[in-house]
Amino acid sequence: MSKFESVVSNIVRDPKIWLITGVAGFIGSNLLEFLLSKNQKVIGLDNFSTGREKNLLSVKEAVGQSFLNNFTFIEGDIADAITCKNACRNVDIVLHQAALGSVPRSIKDPIGSTKANILGFVNMLEGARLENVKSFVYAASSSTYGDSPSLPKKENVIGEPLSPYALTKYVNELYASVYSKSFGFGSIGLRYFNVFGPRQDPDGAYAAVVPRWINQFVTNQTISVYGDGKTSRDFCYISNAIEANVLAGMSFSKSSDVFNVALGDNTSLNRLAELIQTSLTERGINSRSMIKFLPERPGDVKHSQADISKIKNGLGYDGSVRVAEGLAKTIDYYIYERNLI
Repeated sequence: MSKFESVVSNIVRDPKIWLITGVAGFIGSNLLEFLLSKNQKVIGLDNFSTGREKNLLSVKEAVGQSFLNNFTFIEGDIADAITCKNACRNVDIVLHQAALGSVPRSIKDPIGSTKANILGFVNMLEGARLENVKSFVYAASSSTYGDSPSLPKKENVIGEPLSPYALTKYVNELYASVYSKSFGFGSIGLRYFNVFGPRQDPDGAYAAVVPRWINQFVTNQTISVYGDGKTSRDFCYISNAIEANVLAGMSFSKSSDVFNVALGDNTSLNRLAELIQTSLTERGINSRSMIKFLPERPGDVKHSQADISKIKNGLGYDGSVRVAEGLAKTIDYYIYERNLI
């Protein structure tokens, strides 16, 4: 039995009360579905700025009665300190996922990113501390590595931030460290590396590359690649991120720490396009999309690959779902759930 399987077995026998911020978002709704499926009590907080009510309805359909019995939803903004403190009342574990993501978005609106990602983070951290939450886990980001050229990325080696978004996520880590030293309130930051999977929004200017490309390939739209396509990322399927969150939440850390959440691999954008096309062809979909190469975007790093030895050794993380398998699961979701064909 793996460490994750053992932890899940324990929480099924001894349910906890979890708070998920950003619960109507991509990662938040997938965490909600997993925890409700394991008979956990979950409180969800979201202001629907980027989250979608349809994601909650999708979870309701997936887990049935558990959604009604074990889930409490709070519509509110993490920029409001009182809302954060009230949401943390009687909670065992916080999984703080709420944020305004996207490097381009933060360059266009740095004030909005700062308000959500720094003020909102401190409000949640303080609310959890005041309400004596036992475990605090938050979504950190691989963007924190900034201009550091070293590969693979190790948690203790970072560079200068390349965007307002990256800066806000680094400030989160600094606040978490200060709270540990000043108040004895521990936390774990999970530096996500390009998480993808079902319910990730394929639409809009700030859509992540995987859902956007799946949608564009299926509908025969032009695929825009920023740069020469050799840019690479450590794409990580959502189930691996869920595993990391549950392991971190159940570790009840008394100090501040950060861990990479990824596969420890890298995939170029050119290769990603090939994998999506291959998976679609296997499903009888022959895309006529053309690829258009555009100038690189400001704030983007050229290559990203994680060293995941720390999270494996420290939390017992496995992260066994590889990119091709995750893409197949994701494509099935978008084809059938979103009626793309």
